[in-house]
Amino acid sequence: MADYRLAVDVGGTFTDVFVFDEIKKEIFVTKVSSTPKEPEKGIIEGVKKTGLSGKDLVQFSHGTTVGTNALIERKLPKTALVTTKGFRDVIEIRDGTRLDLWDAYNDVAPPYIKRRDRFEVKERMDYAGNVLEEIDPEEVRALGVKLKKRGVESVAICFINAYINGENEVKVKEILQEELGDVYICSSNDILPEIFENDRMSTTIVNAVLGPTVSNYIQKLEGEMEALGYEGDILVLHSGGGVMTSETVPRYAARLASSGIAAGAIASKYIANLCGYKNAIGFDMGGTSTDISLMYEGELRITKDWAIEYGYPIGFPSIEILTIGAGGGSISWIDEGGSLRNGPQSAGAEPGPACYGLGGKNPTNTDANLVLGRLDTNLLDGQMQLDKEASIASVHESIGKPFNLEVAEAANSILKVANANMCDALRLISVRRGYDPRDFALVSFGGASGVHCAYLAKEMDIPNVIIPPYSGVAAAMGCLIVDVQHDITKTFMADAKTISIATLRSEFATMETEARALLEEEGIADEDMNFIRYIDMRYAGQWRSLAITIGQKLDSIEGALLQFHKEHEREFAFSDVNQNVEIYGLRVAAIGTVEKPELPKNIVTGTLESALVSTRPVYFEESDGFVETSVYRREDLPTGVELEGPAIINQLDSTIVVPPQFTAKTDDYRNIIIQYRN
Repeated sequence: MADYRLAVDVGGTFTDVFVFDEIKKEIFVTKVSSTPKEPEKGIIEGVKKTGLSGKDLVQFSHGTTVGTNALIERKLPKTALVTTKGFRDVIEIRDGTRLDLWDAYNDVAPPYIKRRDRFEVKERMDYAGNVLEEIDPEEVRALGVKLKKRGVESVAICFINAYINGENEVKVKEILQEELGDVYICSSNDILPEIFENDRMSTTIVNAVLGPTVSNYIQKLEGEMEALGYEGDILVLHSGGGVMTSETVPRYAARLASSGIAAGAIASKYIANLCGYKNAIGFDMGGTSTDISLMYEGELRITKDWAIEYGYPIGFPSIEILTIGAGGGSISWIDEGGSLRNGPQSAGAEPGPACYGLGGKNPTNTDANLVLGRLDTNLLDGQMQLDKEASIASVHESIGKPFNLEVAEAANSILKVANANMCDALRLISVRRGYDPRDFALVSFGGASGVHCAYLAKEMDIPNVIIPPYSGVAAAMGCLIVDVQHDITKTFMADAKTISIATLRSEFATMETEARALLEEEGIADEDMNFIRYIDMRYAGQWRSLAITIGQKLDSIEGALLQFHKEHEREFAFSDVNQNVEIYGLRVAAIGTVEKPELPKNIVTGTLESALVSTRPVYFEESDGFVETSVYRREDLPTGVELEGPAIINQLDSTIVVPPQFTAKTDDYRNIIIQYRN
């Protein structure tokens, strides 16, 4: 009998596995090394390590970096773009901006489709959706023959003004499908029917280049899971914070471009709600990078302004996540000006930090923490041995000698720079968005977060740090507690004061019909469907818009207008209730509720002394050097116990540092709450 729910989060260094036993209400976790070249093999290895077969699983869900890695590494299928005559260079012109405006030598990465593979056809649609020029079927068929000769594996179709009327795109897609057979083809009107040709074209291209890659990956994973005996749906996390089944993943492949990192944000929301916090900042620090998210009033921030590579936006709604190159494997180095830097370069899983003994020579954050005694030489319950002497040598040679510092001082300097980088990122997602960090809790998870989180909270004046019981694999847990979700969007421009409520109702009804069809395709029952409506609003004459939730009972938009003014004041420090507001777009979030595990309370009895494993010298700058520090086993810490720093708390998948002047307390769910004593 299938009694287990299993979730996997594929990271750059480790693949994390989270298992929930529905009968016993118990959780167990494990980790394996990631296999970037064949990610499905790392997943299967993780499943096998649990000792479960596919027949034991009632649900399998996962977040993947397949899409992200394909875009970054440019390992993409041969793809063509078909667009309106005169517009094939839109993707190259972009919006004319640069990541660094004043650096003329820092060019934007080249487009995913080269110019020679971008083709034009005669067709034209006006701004209102009227056909000005019909397509020539013979011209399109001739193009199909050319694409077939070139061995094209995927095609993106994006015509000007197709967001308002996709008739010509549909005709071209049908003809090309006849000519090219099983070649993957997607059109902008189907993928993202929104104004702004660059954003729409970019999203359609990303979807086209990822379509075959994602389809191939899903097919391999399905085959591997079937071989294990699993007969259910394979659920894949997408950027918007929901999951899709393997049947719909290829259609919206671009949504997987940030699949893996969304899982951590979902987990942080769940954990914060469990502890009674409506405002929380998620801090997910792994081996390669750190992902930061923000939840305000119980809702994660959503953005449509995101990209894997600058200049090529992806217009699907996504959980807003700020990612920086600061992880356990981030390399410390000295720049040309003689300043100490940290990241974004990472040692990754191979060769890894110097202490891994796999050939890595550069000092990393993991090496620095090991030198300072904050990490043990035995990790993963003895499954991984770290070479402390190798870390000492690496830190001394690369950082200590050049700055004439003792090894411990050099290691501490490495971590101070890393912490400063992460604090900058925390400010970007909070203070720069109009939020006061003092009103938030910091939910800390990821294998490397526990040794840094207390110092970040102190610097940012965040009063509480929450570390969940399985902090090293919390992102995997996030994959297990999400619903099926699709987002239907469209450009809809109107004056907010004069818009007909009947027109709005009709537009939303049409969008919900499309959304309902997608949920039905996913196998969601009517009673488990939920639709959330959003209106994008902006002040007349401006282009920055805000998404405002509006209820199902649509009698008036006055409440939405008041909320818009309030949100505009918080986001941009300006609002004007007398200024005209226009509606810019509509969105429906279609949510199919799936059964989720209810994490049990876990009361542990005993004494603090019974959880004490050993003591060892640990370096703390605030204590002027090494201090003999108690080391505790997290699983044995009694519920409700409070301990004072300095202390080290060990667990299978992470290490937690409680510095001097901090306290740590366990709650009924075995979360650890760390607070700074002013």
